[in-house]
Amino acid sequence: MEFDFAAEQPKFLMLMYGLVAFVAVVGGLLLLLDVVPAWFARRREEQILAASASGAPLPRRRKAREGVFALFFLLPTLLLLTIGLVVPAIRTTLLSFMNASGNDWVGLRNYGWMFSEDSIVRVLINTLIWVLLVPLVATSFGLLYAVMVDKARLEAVAKSLIFLPMAISFVGASIIWKFVYAYRGEGQEQIGLLNQIVVSLGGEPRQWLLDSPLNTLLLIVIMVWIQAGFAMVVLSAAIKAIPADIVEAARLDGVTPWQMFWQITMPSIRPALIVVVVTLSIATLKVFDIVRTSTNGNYDTSVIANEMYNQAFRYGQNGQGSALAVFLFILVIPIVIYQIRNLRQQREG
Repeated sequence: MEFDFAAEQPKFLMLMYGLVAFVAVVGGLLLLLDVVPAWFARRREEQILAASASGAPLPRRRKAREGVFALFFLLPTLLLLTIGLVVPAIRTTLLSFMNASGNDWVGLRNYGWMFSEDSIVRVLINTLIWVLLVPLVATSFGLLYAVMVDKARLEAVAKSLIFLPMAISFVGASIIWKFVYAYRGEGQEQIGLLNQIVVSLGGEPRQWLLDSPLNTLLLIVIMVWIQAGFAMVVLSAAIKAIPADIVEAARLDGVTPWQMFWQITMPSIRPALIVVVVTLSIATLKVFDIVRTSTNGNYDTSVIANEMYNQAFRYGQNGQGSALAVFLFILVIPIVIYQIRNLRQQREG
């Protein structure tokens, strides 16, 4: 089959326009963030040198000009935050008090629907299970990996292999684990690793992702597999940052490895533990890809983010979808506030 350049010309033109736009945007940013400040710095230096040579007083900085200059650089960020975050947040909040079409006010009806509809209550319970288990289990495995791998042979190789799942997207990881949970009818050769192990031990294969609540726990395994590497890297760095003299003093006092872990290691890495748990909690509240790819939210596996997408974009229920989005945002706020307060206390301490 010959390549028809004339037929593909519009696509090449679109690609060309995209490259030109990319170069223009990147070049403009470099101009604003590098060339313009450098020009002002050189101009300021020339003024200082001229004043020093002539014996005149040094030129004073004009605070008003500096404020305008700072605003000039902050304006793009503020504009993007307003367009991409503030305006959508306000609009979503308003839609949560409206009907499906967004024409009439319905008050708190959408929020009442969330806690009265059995299927949505199941979604909220699933989300709670995710938030309770993923940070706890992933952090525990990450801490276990960090302690066991620390100062071991081939430490770098082991850490690279444990961290490797973090390089895989949630969708890619879900597809991999769907093969692990894959099922074929009885009497057929099982291609799923889990079912093959069960059959090898004399058991019967089963459709793992169809049985609730076991399917939710199996989806949580995917998230833990991905995030345990992140927890390990952060906690391993915290363990290595423990002062050597503290560890040596504890050993001279005759503490056992178990006492060393609970009395020295754990108190020393507490800030890192909090960071890991908070980060994983926020990531878990927003989980969407794993559920969407593995089960599409069927068989009682849906979570808030997935149900929000279904209500707003599949069923056309903009009010109910927006209510779920606002509820998800409300759940994240206390975690963020706690993290900010914790960081502030560490800075003051």
